[in-house]
Amino acid sequence: MSQKRDYYEVLGSARGASADELRKAYRKEAMKHHPDRNQGNPEAEVRFKEINEAYQVLSDEQKRQVYDQFGHAGLEGGGGGFDPGVNDMFSHMQDLFSEMFSGGRGGRGRGPARGEDLRVQQRITLSEAAHGCKREVSLRTPAACTDCGGNGARPGSKPDVCGHCRGTGQVSNARGFVMFTAPCPRCGGAGQHIRNPCGGCRGRGVVERQRKVSVQFPAGIDSGQRLRVPGQGMPGPPNSQAGDLYVEVDVEEHPRFERDGADLVTRAHINFTAAALGAEVLVENVAEPGASEGPRVSVDVPAGTQPGAVFTIKGQGLPRLDGRGRGALVVVLQVDVPTALSDRARSLLEQLDAELAAGTG
Repeated sequence: MSQKRDYYEVLGSARGASADELRKAYRKEAMKHHPDRNQGNPEAEVRFKEINEAYQVLSDEQKRQVYDQFGHAGLEGGGGGFDPGVNDMFSHMQDLFSEMFSGGRGGRGRGPARGEDLRVQQRITLSEAAHGCKREVSLRTPAACTDCGGNGARPGSKPDVCGHCRGTGQVSNARGFVMFTAPCPRCGGAGQHIRNPCGGCRGRGVVERQRKVSVQFPAGIDSGQRLRVPGQGMPGPPNSQAGDLYVEVDVEEHPRFERDGADLVTRAHINFTAAALGAEVLVENVAEPGASEGPRVSVDVPAGTQPGAVFTIKGQGLPRLDGRGRGALVVVLQVDVPTALSDRARSLLEQLDAELAAGTG
């Protein structure tokens, strides 16, 4: 009789590994040597059984303590002996592999499959993004039939329980040491059979309808971000939950503002005398939805300010979604030079030019 390999070596794990580390190591090895992935390879089947035996011991705290102290000998025979029962192994493998093959949702205790999620795109203005808004999003999707209440049966009758899956909507099949769960092939996972279908929906339980969903867009939302509205997606099978609605946001460009995260960038125009002498400039911020003008923000422009100068006013930008205040309003100064001059204006500028030249001479 060949000597058993060390269980930690079988899983490729260290002796002091945590329970979570052991589980990850087991999943990796079990997936690698699973018989369905190595058909016709008897060596893989032997390795797969060895991996399961090792994990059955090391995942049990008491058995692991015995094994760490006495090795394989401690698990043989009477008290503390190891007997990997078939039912226990099936139960354990069903839980683990239902996670591995169904995205981690688990295989036992699940009700009927929920409806599919629905995704739509909604465009909003910068004003709506800055201040927040509520919009009604129009959808044309299947909805529960009002004639039968969504159960698919003719009014006055009820669906029959599916005899193949006994109403669970799922059937399980054993493959080697693994129990796989799949939707019932006879009822399609609904768990019921409709003998007298509803005339309004032809037994489907749903009809296509136009509907509107109220969606709240929080202040500070940006393009590319997504909102989730629970239960407003596609309807699921009878007696199951609907999916969720995901609204992908697209914020329109604004003629006067550019957005940089929570900061707003805009331009302010002043004439060249104001730039030379200094001035107070009132800059319009983003208006509220429906308003023609936004609030004014004062910017002190010191004397001698050059074209392209940048002024940052903190706390006057967009709200941050995480609640940590607001961004900044960034004002880029543009100095306007007149293109047409009166004779008097030209004369005064010539005098100013002479004065400035003398002052620098």
